[in-house]
Amino acid sequence: MTPTATAPALSPSEASARLRVAPSAARPAHVISMANQKGGVAKTTSTVNLSAALKEQGKRVLAVDLDPQSNLTMSFGINPETLEKSMFDVLVHREPIANVVHQREVDVAAASIDLAGAELALASAIGRERTLEKAIAAVRMDYDYILIDTPPSLGLLTINAFTASNGVIVPVQCEYLSLRGLVQLETTLQMIRENLNGEVRIEGILPTMVDKRTVHAREAIDLLTENFGDIVFKTRIRKSVKLAEAPVRGGSVLSYQPDGPGAMSYRALAEEVLSRDE
Repeated sequence: MTPTATAPALSPSEASARLRVAPSAARPAHVISMANQKGGVAKTTSTVNLSAALKEQGKRVLAVDLDPQSNLTMSFGINPETLEKSMFDVLVHREPIANVVHQREVDVAAASIDLAGAELALASAIGRERTLEKAIAAVRMDYDYILIDTPPSLGLLTINAFTASNGVIVPVQCEYLSLRGLVQLETTLQMIRENLNGEVRIEGILPTMVDKRTVHAREAIDLLTENFGDIVFKTRIRKSVKLAEAPVRGGSVLSYQPDGPGAMSYRALAEEVLSRDE
C-alpha cells in the first residue's frame, strides 16, 4: 500500500492563528448601514459604540463616515478639518478607500464637510448609486463588519449606503413622531431592493434614548414591538450622559466607562447582531 502523504504539523501558535483567520476568510464583510432620516436619534453614537463592541468580540471592523457633519470622524478623535483626503475623494475622485482609513479603536474611513458637495458632484455620474459599493468592494475581505454612518436624510449618500449594504439598523428614539419615519424608510428600501440591491433589508430596529420612567417611552416601545415584532432588538439604549461625554475623549463609551450601563448595552447589542448574522 502506498503511504499517504501527511501535512506537516502546525505549531500551537500557527494552529491558533489559522483558527482565527479561517472564519473571516470564508466570506466578505457583512455591511450594515446605520440609518434614520430623522436626526438626533443616537445614530452616530450607536455606530461608534456598536463598532467598538464588535471589535471587543474579536471582529475586524471598519466604520465609514458618510455624513458631512463628520460626527463619527470626530467621535474617534480625528479632526476633519486637517484631513488631506476623505470620503469625498473616495466617492468623487475614486480614491481607494484604504487611503482615507485611520486606525483608532476600530478602523475609520473619515469624512469632512467637503462630503456635502458629493451629491451634486455625483448627480450626473453614470452608476452614481453604486459608487460606495464599488469603493467598499476593494476592502470587504479585510474586515468582518463594515458599519456605515449615514446622514439624516434619504438622499444620494444614503442610497449609496443602502446599495452597498447587506442590512440596515435603524436607531429610533422612543417617541411617537420618531416611529412614523420608519414607514418612509421601508418604502425607500423597497425601491432599492427592486432596482439596485435585492438583498438589503431592515436588520433590526434599535430603541435609543430610552427613559423608562416615562409612560410615553414604554408606550413607544410597545408600539414598536406590536408593529415590527422580532425585528426590534431586545437591547434598549438608555439616556446616559456618559454616552455624550465619550466622544469628547475621542473614543467609545466602552473605552471611556467600560463597566457602565452604556457599555454593557452596546455589548448586548453586539451579541444580538452576531447571533442574527449567524
